[in-house]
Amino acid sequence: MSSTFPEHGAAGNTVEDIGRLHAHAKVAPGEIAVGVIIGRTSEHFDFFVFGISCVLVFPAVLFPFANRLDGMLYAFTIFSLAFIARPLGTALFMHFQRRWSRGTKLTIALFLLGSATAGMAFLPSYRLIGDWAITLLVLFRILQGIALGGSWDGLPSLLALNTPPQRRGWYAMLGQLSAPIGFMVAGALFLFLHASLTEDDFIDWGWRYPFFVAFAINVVALFARLRLVVTEEYTVAMEERELEPIGIVELLRTQGYNIFIGAFAALASYALFHLVTIFPLSWIVLGATQPVESVLVAELIGAVACILGMIVSGLLADRFGRRTTLGTMAALIAIFALITPWLLGGGRLGQDAFIILGFGGLGLSYGQAAGSVTSNFEIRLRYAGAALTTDFAWLIGAAFAPLVALGLSARFGLVAVSAYLLSGVVCTLLALRVNRALALRE
Repeated sequence: MSSTFPEHGAAGNTVEDIGRLHAHAKVAPGEIAVGVIIGRTSEHFDFFVFGISCVLVFPAVLFPFANRLDGMLYAFTIFSLAFIARPLGTALFMHFQRRWSRGTKLTIALFLLGSATAGMAFLPSYRLIGDWAITLLVLFRILQGIALGGSWDGLPSLLALNTPPQRRGWYAMLGQLSAPIGFMVAGALFLFLHASLTEDDFIDWGWRYPFFVAFAINVVALFARLRLVVTEEYTVAMEERELEPIGIVELLRTQGYNIFIGAFAALASYALFHLVTIFPLSWIVLGATQPVESVLVAELIGAVACILGMIVSGLLADRFGRRTTLGTMAALIAIFALITPWLLGGGRLGQDAFIILGFGGLGLSYGQAAGSVTSNFEIRLRYAGAALTTDFAWLIGAAFAPLVALGLSARFGLVAVSAYLLSGVVCTLLALRVNRALALRE
């Protein structure tokens, strides 16, 4: 028996011990997928609550000295800080896991995430404490990013390794469903509050409720994930698959090229992510072309389209392969990018079409974005490799998307959004081509 199981004695395992360990390690892929969905939904909800607030809340509450456009740009700058801090959180909490345990690491990370999010709910306005309000929001946002990096539990990697080869695309898609589900909960909550309250009440106190809800959701998600992560079956399965943290410096030194390729392979999907969820709301609110409530309704319909797109992506990936599907979807994103100015500049009907079509395309592409090339890592490196690849994919592709898209489109027009998306498509296709060339060389 491999030394993967040090607590059982590497050299002294009996046949019965080996059989028992393998029996424990057989964890149903569906059960793992449920754990992934629960865990990721809480994280996406937190981030979507913040993203929507960057448009509807923070310009008025924290940047009353600036015009609405500049207020949104300032808020989107703070929005990006969590993605910058996320790799740092991954490195820090990998150390915690090596020092203590996966359960301890996850508990600290999710309580930190929930506490930082709840702290935003108590945030005083700029009119009350001046620049300290902005400073506190920056601090809470950085803590969110560190906590999100620390919340990596390895379940997506375990899911990939326990899935039948002919169903890998389907199970990869299931874990991604957390994104539209998280957005639906956040969007519906803001829709209810914005429609039920006056503008003054919403800005004064109504916007704080989603942040309180985020803390409660994180507590529920923590216990749901711990129920899976700390059980003997999952512990043995993770150890059997060598899904354990390693030194980040060693990983970057030996596998930096795989992390780089993996981050860029899904760039088109991650760039599209915030350009159809957060950016349209900011653009339409600035232009006052339709009420906030109608935009949120369109986005909720879009989230349903996203779920349907993800289901289709799972079927396509199992039929044609995940990398082929990801490359094809990148090409479709390029077509979508070309018609973006016409749709977003086409009044309410065109804007709604942009949102719904964009969400559908996001489902088709993002459904296979996770783990598209993480199979390149040796199994013992996959736990930390998948975590850092995901961190850098979010950082490069999604962190600055609302800021860049809004800033450039306000100055140069909506053609800037097309250029931004097309650049992501080019990076994705190049990364997939390089990855294929490396695979053939081996």
